[in-house]
Amino acid sequence: MSKRDYYEVLGVNKGASDDEIKKAYRKLALKYHPDRNPGNKEAEESFKEAAEAYEVLSTPEKRQRYDQFGHEGVSSSFGQGGFQWSDFSHFSDVEDIFGDLFGGGGGIFSEIFGGGRRGSRARQGVRGSDLQYNMEISFVEAANGCSREISFKKKTLCATCKGEGVKPGTSKATCQQCGGAGQIRLSQGFFSINRTCEQCGGTGSVIKDPCTTCKGSGRVVKDKKLSIHIPAGIENGSKLKLSGEGEDGAYGGPSGNLYVAIRVAPHPFFTRHGNDIVCEVPISFPKAALGGEVEVPTLEGKVKLKVPPGTQSEKVFRIRGKGISDLRGFGKGDLKIKIVVEVPTKLTSEQKQLLEKFAEISGEDIYPMMHSFFKKVKNIFKG
Repeated sequence: MSKRDYYEVLGVNKGASDDEIKKAYRKLALKYHPDRNPGNKEAEESFKEAAEAYEVLSTPEKRQRYDQFGHEGVSSSFGQGGFQWSDFSHFSDVEDIFGDLFGGGGGIFSEIFGGGRRGSRARQGVRGSDLQYNMEISFVEAANGCSREISFKKKTLCATCKGEGVKPGTSKATCQQCGGAGQIRLSQGFFSINRTCEQCGGTGSVIKDPCTTCKGSGRVVKDKKLSIHIPAGIENGSKLKLSGEGEDGAYGGPSGNLYVAIRVAPHPFFTRHGNDIVCEVPISFPKAALGGEVEVPTLEGKVKLKVPPGTQSEKVFRIRGKGISDLRGFGKGDLKIKIVVEVPTKLTSEQKQLLEKFAEISGEDIYPMMHSFFKKVKNIFKG
């Protein structure tokens, strides 16, 4: 008997979207599900036919070959006996379809038809957990780099049993419930389902004489010390990854990773902008007007900065190469000195008289910015 057109099977046209194809398959799967049609061979065949059509039309490469060459274009995707349930690769797409039939789904569909991996936990082990260590460093340490020694607790392989969990001189016994497979095969209607064995937890073996040191877990909590290198230029909020320094894995599994989360403490003078640092330096009005030298801080110490006469507040001077090292090794940023002209708040009588005399003989002509501003204001509100 010749096969029906896959689009005809699902009841969609050739230009149907992926969502339309999925909805059509869902409708047919629920309609012909063997548990809803017990003993109905025709329904069973229709259920399988819909799954075959969905397998092809929901896979872009297979759909393209089918549209171009028909059934011959996809026949090589299946065995000599044609489509089998082991060829179905879209379990995760349709888990929700059978949720009500299998107690809410919860990943069970991925194990239907023998899809689960037998004893995989026993063969591959369980990866150790990742750990995080929070570290605070100073602004200068972040800029220049530093080394720190840290101490933390982690699960490590038990030295007494070498991680096996059994008392020395004894061995694990094969789980009687699953026969060492790590999984139990259940039958529910039309389906054959693999479930993790509850007795052995999927390991395929049980411990009758547990190690007295680790109580059978194979791991114990110990203090661990490490020397950590903090690279120059690291930023606040960065994380350093130390591969394999997390908790040891169980059942021969790999170790997790350790992540060191960096918090950079604020600096009393500097703020960071990329690889540049900014420092606000207050100077007096006379020095801003007459010019002179001012001592400014850098990451390496103090330097003298020449302030030209007539320097305005918020003027920024750049000192090249005095910033923060680039993490990728592209040199250093700059130090930006932002000048803040400070107005005195406490004046003696003599100082006030001198300033009043200065203001009297100066007028507004010596203040070009102020003169220009009020001229613009006058023009805006003229008339």
